Amino acid sequence: MRKITLGFVPLHREPFDEDWAVELRRRFLDALSEVENLDLVYPDENFTKGGLVRDDEDADKVIELFKSRGVDGLLLGTMTFGDEVAGARIADALRKPIMVFATKEPPISPEGFRKSDSFCGTLSLTSALYRRGLPFSFLGVVYPEDEVFREGVERFMRVCSIVGGFKGANIGLIGLRPERFETCSFDEVAMIKSFGQKLVPVDLSQVALDVEALEDGDPELLEVLEDLKKRADASEIPSEKLKLMAKVETVLRRIFRDKKLSAAGIRCWLEFQQMYGIVVCHILGRLTDSGLITACESDIYGALTMLIQYLASLETTPPHFVDWTIRHPEKDNLVLLWHCGNAPPSLACQGCPVKLRYHSIICRQLGVEKTYGTGEFRLKPGVVTINRLAEYDGEFKLLITKGRVVEEPLYTRGSYSWVEVEDLDRLYRVLVEEGFVHHASMIHGDYTREILEACRFLGIKPVVV
Repeated sequence: MRKITLGFVPLHREPFDEDWAVELRRRFLDALSEVENLDLVYPDENFTKGGLVRDDEDADKVIELFKSRGVDGLLLGTMTFGDEVAGARIADALRKPIMVFATKEPPISPEGFRKSDSFCGTLSLTSALYRRGLPFSFLGVVYPEDEVFREGVERFMRVCSIVGGFKGANIGLIGLRPERFETCSFDEVAMIKSFGQKLVPVDLSQVALDVEALEDGDPELLEVLEDLKKRADASEIPSEKLKLMAKVETVLRRIFRDKKLSAAGIRCWLEFQQMYGIVVCHILGRLTDSGLITACESDIYGALTMLIQYLASLETTPPHFVDWTIRHPEKDNLVLLWHCGNAPPSLACQGCPVKLRYHSIICRQLGVEKTYGTGEFRLKPGVVTINRLAEYDGEFKLLITKGRVVEEPLYTRGSYSWVEVEDLDRLYRVLVEEGFVHHASMIHGDYTREILEACRFLGIKPVVV
C-alpha cells in the first residue's frame, strides 16, 4: 500500500486566543495519528511558538521542513482566524495538492469575546490561494473528532497519491499501436506539457532478443513459471507455450524495472502470435496484478487511465482494461465490460477458476488453430469505478462514472463483467458525443470523488456521468 506524506499547517493570527489554537492543534494531531498509511509532518512546539504558523518567519521554516521531507500534499487549517499570507506563502512555495479546512467556533464568552473567527479567516486564506491561481480542495468547517474530517483526509490522501504518482511518470510504449486502431493514438508532447511525463519506447525486436537470450534455468523465469501454474488452470496449454509465456513475462518485468516504468501500453497479440504462437493477454493481467500497470494494444491513454485508478486505491487494487462491448440482450442498463483475457487473476469471482485458453478472435482472424495465452474468467461482483482519459488538441478530459458488477449467468469467452449502470443510454450518449473511445478502465471500489478532485490539480476536465 502506498504511504502518503502530508504537511499539516495549523494557522493562527493574533489577537485571537492562542490557547484555543494550541488545544485545537493538539486535537487535530491526535486525530491524524489514527489515520492509516499517513506520514504527517508538522512544526512542533520547539520549531515555532506553540507549534503554530502565524507569520512569514514561521512560514519560511515550514517550507524548508516540508521540502526536506518531500511532502505529497498540504493540510491548511485555520485554528483561529489564521494568517492567510503565511498559509499562501507555504502553498505557493510547495506547489502540492492543498486541502483547506476551517474549524468550528468555541462558545462566546459571557463578556462577548470570540476566541477564533476561523469561519471568517478561512475566506481570507482561500481568496489568497485563488488570487495566486493555486487549486485547492475545501473540506468544510470541522472539529478534529468529526468523522467528516477523517474521511476527508483519507480521500485527500488518495488525491495526493494520484497527483504525485501521475505527474512525471515514465510510461512505456512496448511495440507500435495496431495500424487500424486510431483509437490508440496519443500526443507525446501533450503528455510532457500537461503532466511532465516521459514516454519510453521499447521495440518488440528488443523484447524478442531478450526472450531468446533467457536461459531455461534462470531463477526469475522459474519462479514466474511456477507461479503461472499455481494461479491458473494451465491444462490446455502445451508446456513449451507455457514456458514461452513465462519468458515473455520475465522480460517484461525486467523492462518495467530497468526503465522505471509506472505503466505501459503493450502491442499484445499479432506480433507475439507470429513470433511464438502465443498472445500475452494473461501476462498483462498478471503484470497489472503485481502493480506493473499494463494496457493492451499499445493504448497509452488507456494505461494512464489505469494508473490514475491504481493510484486512487493507494496501490491496493488492480484495474481491468476493458472494452465497452455490448448491451445485455434483455436488460437495458447492463453492459458487458470485457477483454480477451487480460484481467488480473486476483479479480476472479469466488468459484470462478482462472483458465488459460486460446485467443478465439485471433485464431479466426489468422486462420490458425490455437494461439494460447488468454486468462478467462468472470470478475467478482461489487461497486466499480469506470474511467477513460481522452485528449483532443492538447486538452485532456476524463470520464468519471460508476456501476456495479452483477452475478449475471450469461457466459462469454475472455475475462469479463456484466456491469449495471444507472442509465446506459445517457452514459453511451456521453461516450459518443464527448469523443471517448471503446477502451476504458474499471476498478473495484468507488473512487469517483477522489478522481474528480485529482482532476482539479492535474488540469484535466472531468466528465461526470
